[in-house]
Amino acid sequence: MSTTLALSDGRAGNARQAIALAQALDADSKVIELQPRAPWRWLAPRRLAGSMHAFGATLTDVLARPPTLAIGCGRQAALATRLLRERGIQVVQILDPRIDSRHWDCVVSPAHDGLRGDNIIETLGSLHPVDDLWLARARQAFPALGDLPAARTVLLVGGPSRHAVLDDVEFGAFLQRLVAQAIGEGGSLLALASRRTPQRWRDAMARVPQDVPGICWRDAGDGANPYAGALAWADRIVCTPDSVNMLSEAAATLAPVFVWAPERVTGRLRGFLDALRTSGRVRDVDDALASFSAAPLRETSRVATLLRQRLG
Repeated sequence: MSTTLALSDGRAGNARQAIALAQALDADSKVIELQPRAPWRWLAPRRLAGSMHAFGATLTDVLARPPTLAIGCGRQAALATRLLRERGIQVVQILDPRIDSRHWDCVVSPAHDGLRGDNIIETLGSLHPVDDLWLARARQAFPALGDLPAARTVLLVGGPSRHAVLDDVEFGAFLQRLVAQAIGEGGSLLALASRRTPQRWRDAMARVPQDVPGICWRDAGDGANPYAGALAWADRIVCTPDSVNMLSEAAATLAPVFVWAPERVTGRLRGFLDALRTSGRVRDVDDALASFSAAPLRETSRVATLLRQRLG
């Protein structure tokens, strides 16, 4: 079977990265969701006796018709890709596997994780499917968003975390500031929550006046998630600073990207955020949110090109 497999534990962030890279390399790639058994799922990707049985028939089926390349993302997938490489299959692992990278042909890791080695490919942020074709399809899927008045300000809302200490009251005040700006410039505001958004922030979003042009999406109760369409139609994007994935995808669009409260971020997340700001692709929120030109950050296609060179 000459194909590429995308392997993950099914968690949205892991699956999205593995599938995006697999698709960039092979439009006919296949997706496999792994369900590792105990005790292997607790210690993956470390090799234990009987590890070939960690994934039941799933891995056996893969080996019966071996792929050309397997791409994994996340700790569970790292065990599977490690086992597949032992059977002569080329493998790529996304994210730090937390053990020696020599067990994989290539490891793709964010620069802020600090991995070093001949088989390491560093990225600025995460991998994802956002490119010109993805954006064009999103505009076609959400044409009504294109009818909203410009400037269309998209607010991508995450939430507080251990490395992003964000204040509820300050978020509410910032949201109202964006509302006032949309009204003042005759534009629109598209505010979108995520899985990380706490209920108290969703409640603040619910208080956006209904006569303000735009949308306020808090969860499935507000209908289908317009995330893709919002990125595609955005004239500017404003992000909370807590998510590498969210900022990476915003930076892959054609819109200027602004980050709110970057000073509240610590740890490796701060390293990523500082690198993104230094690159000029993202700026801190200011009073004007004036447009600026910057090339889209497209790490998925760059990594795919490097892998073709390295793995043939």
